[in-house]
Order: sequence, then C-alpha cells, then structure tokens
Amino acid sequence: MQSSDFKTILITGASSGIGLELARVCAEKGHDLVLIGRHAGRLKDAATELAAHGVKVHTIRKDLSEPEAADAVLKELTRKKISVDALVNNAGFGDHGAFEKSDWEKVSMMIMTNVHALTHLTRLVLPSMRAHGRGIIVNIGSTAGLQPGPYMAVYYATKAFVNHFSEALDYELRGSGIRVTCILPGATSSGFQEAASLNGSLIDRLAKLATSRQVAEFTYAKMMAGRRFAIHGVFNRILAFSLRLTPRFLVTFMAAKINGEGL
Repeated sequence: MQSSDFKTILITGASSGIGLELARVCAEKGHDLVLIGRHAGRLKDAATELAAHGVKVHTIRKDLSEPEAADAVLKELTRKKISVDALVNNAGFGDHGAFEKSDWEKVSMMIMTNVHALTHLTRLVLPSMRAHGRGIIVNIGSTAGLQPGPYMAVYYATKAFVNHFSEALDYELRGSGIRVTCILPGATSSGFQEAASLNGSLIDRLAKLATSRQVAEFTYAKMMAGRRFAIHGVFNRILAFSLRLTPRFLVTFMAAKINGEGL
C-alpha cells in the first residue's frame, strides 16, 4: 500500500495517549486528519500543533459511549464533505475490580466505547471505501483479548471481541481493496493505568511499559504494510505464543494475579 493513496485518516480517542501520538505520526507523513475525542480543549490544542505540518486537521468533539455517537460523526463528515480513506478505532478504556462490585454505568460506557462505537463506525465508513475500491480500517485491540482477565473481566472481553471481529472482517473484505489491521499492544504508558485504576497492581509495578509513541509508530507501519494482525513488542509476541501452550486454568490464574487479586 502507498501511503499517498490514503490521504485522510480518522482517529478516535485522538486527544491523548496512543491516538494523539498516532495523529502526530500521520501528520508528519503528510496525511490530513479527522480527530475524534471528548475533550474540546485538547482537540483544539492537537489541531493547532498538527496543522503546523501543513496538513488539514478537522476535529469532532464526541463521546463515543453515547448510543448515537457514530451516526453523529458520519453526519458531521457528510456536512464537511470529508471522505475518510482510513479509520483508526483507537478509543477505549478499561476498569479494574471484581465484576459483581463494578459500577454498571462505567461498565456500560466501556462496552459502548470499546465495542459498539468501533463496530458502528466501521459499518458506516465501509460503503464509501467500497465505492472507492480501497480503504484501511485499523482496530486497536490488545494482548488482553487473548486470554480471560479476572478483575478486568469486561475489558478483556471487549478486546477479545475487537481481535476476532477484525480478523473476520478482513476475511470478508478480501479482494475489495479494503484491508483491516488489528494492532495488539501490551501494557502501554498512555494514561490507561490511571483510568483503569491499575496503579499498584502487579502489572503496574513490574511491567516495562511501551510508550505511546512506540505503539503509534508500530501501528502506522503495520497499517500501511497491510498487516492483518500485529502484536507489538517481542515480549508480547512470546506471551501470545505461550498462551497457546499453557493450561487455560493457569492462564486465568496468572491473569488474576497480574491484575491485582488480593490487593
């Protein structure tokens, strides 16, 4: 794939973390951008910074946990006559703790953001990509989606959905000129730990976290190379392989300990 074939890239969750760093990488490469996020001030600051690279930057403030968020985004794209060549579904968050004691409103928002919005936005951009005979859809999954995750049960499950949905959709779209890339980062220094209340867990204390910039550069390279499934980091690739060989109960037990069981 030639990067010049994909002029305009839409990134969700673009006001911080991996999304913002990916926007920086894309701007440096000369892509126009559509940034989606909840924080108007951060989006404005990002747009000002990125426009200095000589690219067009559009912002849409939208909370993707809202049921009609994807429809609202499409309406705004249509109003501004913006054609999206690549969609990066990056927005997402997690939570930490026993499921039975969880805040249901937060759990519901997580499912809406991590699963519903990602799926709906993908469905909405496909007709235009199909008409143009090309497109890229990038879904930010996670190594968490390769295993059950006690004390982060819903988050792990949402990422399992993203991983499997991406691979299945890429198969369905074969021959169309539209490629689907699923990126699986491991633990990343992106503000996720704080948002998921993971400070103090074993993974927070022991893991050497990848930076958002490292994951962003990896993401850009793999999406432009047309990779279907890409795990970031040697350790994470080894982990993914070892999960296939390890008894499921032990995988679940270890995930529980990593996620802070007993803390």
